[in-house]
Amino acid sequence: MTAAAGHPPARLRAWIGALRPKTLGASLCPVAMGAALAWHDGAFARAPVAAALAGACLLQVASNLANDLFDGIRGTDSGPRLGPVRAVASGAITPRAMAVALVLTLAIAALPAAYLSMHAGAWFAVIGILGALSAVGYTGGPAPLAYVGLGDAFVFAFFGPVAVAGTRAACDGAWTAEAAFLGIAPGAIGVCLLATNNLRDRAGDARSGKRTIVVRFGERFGRTLIAACHAAAIAVPAAACAWFGLPKAALAASALAAAFLPVTVQVLRGRDGAALNTTLAGYGALLYAYGIAFAAAIRLGSDAP
Repeated sequence: MTAAAGHPPARLRAWIGALRPKTLGASLCPVAMGAALAWHDGAFARAPVAAALAGACLLQVASNLANDLFDGIRGTDSGPRLGPVRAVASGAITPRAMAVALVLTLAIAALPAAYLSMHAGAWFAVIGILGALSAVGYTGGPAPLAYVGLGDAFVFAFFGPVAVAGTRAACDGAWTAEAAFLGIAPGAIGVCLLATNNLRDRAGDARSGKRTIVVRFGERFGRTLIAACHAAAIAVPAAACAWFGLPKAALAASALAAAFLPVTVQVLRGRDGAALNTTLAGYGALLYAYGIAFAAAIRLGSDAP
């Protein structure tokens, strides 16, 4: 079909692909959870939560653009691919254009970080700077995180405890152990997503020198890591109910994560290659649904105004 028949032009499709919208659940999930905790504590404020969501999404997009740019330049995404075609590697977008888009995204991301630093403390400026450096350094610079097996740690920290606790603190400046602990769940699901991607691409990554955690420690380790992270996402709300007195309604998030267990069972049974694209879609959907389920459960189970 042609663009006139309802499909966007090829260049626009390339830009949309570079943004990787299906990964944005990694931003939405922890922000929704942090906002729900603020509501539970009677501290919820719309503007800071909106700023936290904008900042998280922009840093996620910046990381995606940087990945496309630097992996394309390094040749990591060249040759046959099991996953989606990348914009720079395919020649659909020039490295210069991608670099400009990356710089603009980071510049815009500085705005919510500046607002939050003035509203809730200087830590948000620090988080913004570290987030921007990590987004670029994930695949760029002399020692890219993803190329030395540290990408999973970055994803876990910034889209897990830091994002949940940061969103909670954005409302009134209070950093809580409860929020940091609950951040383990979205961070773990984010690792499920990344480790599955690296499991699918391990052969090409090894050839190009991209030593992801799966390349470094092997296929079996990667599959075990995915299963362990999924188990953590199920267990965390239940533990929070017991240790922090969270409303029992939060167990809805545990139940939802348990409903996605067939996705991980297929990984443990050896699903591989292009078939893992379906697994990636499953974990992406879990990220979106988990945050929404947790927030809705806390809202319904909370006595906060």
